[in-house]
Amino acid sequence: MTKRDLGAEVAEFQAPPHPAGLVLQGQWARLEPLDAAAHAADLYRAVAVDDAIWDYLPYGPFGGAAAYHRWVKDRENSFDPVFLAVRDLETGHWAGVASFLRIDPANGVIEVGHICLSPELQRTRAATEAMYLMMGWAFASGYRRYEWKCNALNLPSRRAAQRLGFSFEGVFRQHMITKGRNRDTAWFSVIDSEWPGLSEAFRAWLSPANFDAAGKQRERLADLTGLVRAASDPAL
Repeated sequence: MTKRDLGAEVAEFQAPPHPAGLVLQGQWARLEPLDAAAHAADLYRAVAVDDAIWDYLPYGPFGGAAAYHRWVKDRENSFDPVFLAVRDLETGHWAGVASFLRIDPANGVIEVGHICLSPELQRTRAATEAMYLMMGWAFASGYRRYEWKCNALNLPSRRAAQRLGFSFEGVFRQHMITKGRNRDTAWFSVIDSEWPGLSEAFRAWLSPANFDAAGKQRERLADLTGLVRAASDPAL
């Protein structure tokens, strides 16, 4: 009888925890559960400066601080997605939001999404560390696969995924209708066997030794993570 390949056995797998109530603290960033009273006013100040932030998100822009406060309030107790506010510890401002979503402990799969970083937070060490902290928590908790999905037209998001070490897996055509428009979705992932190498890349990039006196990076994170990525995005 011909032996059939049924895939590698996943031995001793235990379902990882759900990220409810999670607080993550680093050198440059802090993430904690999104709370309207604690975060909405500062977040709205940060994100209201550029309507383009909302182009590829399924909500926004908001008509004012009260509307944004209601949106945050409605998501405080969400079980999936789990929304986190991001604080830049250099400025002390709450300046972004990210979430864990499509949380599937039974299969060890979790996604990062609903990423909305204000202009003041974009391209900072805090922004990168926030993504590092979320990814690190997922793999330390026992998740096997960490996903990133975005509108295929959103080239900045695709660049960010690749820079952070996600491997490109393809484009799902006509995957969604968002704000009345077609959305093709680009898929990326990191798997647990890649995390040790990526974690080393993040630590090297975030090290104070990687920045000169003016705060300019000496090595690019994309160059460091590129040594680990299984596949690059051909659109970039």
